[in-house]
Amino acid sequence: MAEKLTYMIAGLGNPGKTYSQTRHNMGFLVIDELARRHSFSLSQSKFDAELGKGRVDSHNVFLIKPMSYMNRSGFPLQKISAYFSIPSSNLIVVHDELDLPYGRVMVVKGRGHGGHNGIRSIIEVFGHKAFIRIRVGVGRPQHQSGNVTGHVLGKFSQDEQSQLQTLVEDCADVCEMILSKGVTQAMNYMNSKR
Repeated sequence: MAEKLTYMIAGLGNPGKTYSQTRHNMGFLVIDELARRHSFSLSQSKFDAELGKGRVDSHNVFLIKPMSYMNRSGFPLQKISAYFSIPSSNLIVVHDELDLPYGRVMVVKGRGHGGHNGIRSIIEVFGHKAFIRIRVGVGRPQHQSGNVTGHVLGKFSQDEQSQLQTLVEDCADVCEMILSKGVTQAMNYMNSKR
């Protein structure tokens, strides 16, 4: 029987109502969905993060929403990892991804930050990139000269909003698949879906 491990699943975003329904907060939306499915309470506040602990597929799992703003996401995660003795190889990070079209989801491990400030912070703080990432496509602004910051901090369009719940559920499914079947199987499954 496979050994049951402790995982951290962190969704990246920015705290506060201003950012709550923006593309940059895709990670928070996925954490909320996982908490709903598995009856986690995210009421605990520790190390500048909201977190809840429970079990998913017999694994101990921490669901985490860093409250430190996107570009400092690594600090709360590193403190939680150290405090609860969770290896960073068991960290799954869910984040928005400009370089994927809206609705496309990819699982990667050991990749560079690709300009994403939240991922950059995590790599800098942990000193490596050997963690699992779920990249959730939010696309780039339609015009090349479009403001990238305005795009990720902008609200979902009406068309995006109509697909959002399905996208969030797909991402939660992927998190569960990583826990139940391993990252390689989840990677092969998601990355073959176009």
